[in-house]
Amino acid sequence: MKRALISDIHGNLEALQAVLADIRDNDVDEIYCLGDIIGYGPNPCECLDLVMKHCRVTILGNHDQAALFDPDGFNPVALQAVYWTRDQLDRGPGSSSTVNGRWDFLGELPRFHNDGDFMFVHGSPRDPTNEYVFPEYVYDQRKLEILFGKVDQYCFMGHTHLPGVFTTHCEFFSPEECDHQFTLGDEKLMVNVGSVGQPRDDNNQSCYVILNTEDRKLQFRRIAYDFDKTAEKIYQQPDLANMLGDRLKQGR
Repeated sequence: MKRALISDIHGNLEALQAVLADIRDNDVDEIYCLGDIIGYGPNPCECLDLVMKHCRVTILGNHDQAALFDPDGFNPVALQAVYWTRDQLDRGPGSSSTVNGRWDFLGELPRFHNDGDFMFVHGSPRDPTNEYVFPEYVYDQRKLEILFGKVDQYCFMGHTHLPGVFTTHCEFFSPEECDHQFTLGDEKLMVNVGSVGQPRDDNNQSCYVILNTEDRKLQFRRIAYDFDKTAEKIYQQPDLANMLGDRLKQGR
């Protein structure tokens, strides 16, 4: 089975549409979304509608959670975007049942999903929603040991927007360092699938992963999209900081 793993869409409709088109071209069987459908970006409702339509499994992200409850630990720019996103979700588009359906969908999202050897979270295997696992953690052996202690075999996550593979040998391989391919063996692994809507690894192309569960291979995909169009939408919203548009162009 070929499973597409997407994460951190952040209300970026142009990026999500480009990724979904690439997924269709690659004959993927099903799509898992690892959270943060909304937040930061200008099209939260449209992105939610596409995820609800196309994704077999969706995990709760911290920005999804922040739209539902009082945000915790958000910087002023992110916090302002949360409140703006809430207002967009309340005001539509669509009928009242459509609006309520989006809120119901968010409210019912699980914090993690397990499927045999595969664990899916937004943040980390220890804290599925909020904990970051950064590449520099390879220099903290104890921290990685604790995290891998929560993993049965393979854990897939998002949250940092930094794609790559963590090994139990305190190694981190970016997509470029593994030629965008990685074979899953007997060793435990944690895999960050990157970000669809707000890449932060100095590459402004969307990132997602195709996982082949039969031959145990994964592929990192980078997809170009019209980030200028998304950025312009952000600039037109006074409650969304311009830097949220600027960073899309820089991939940071």
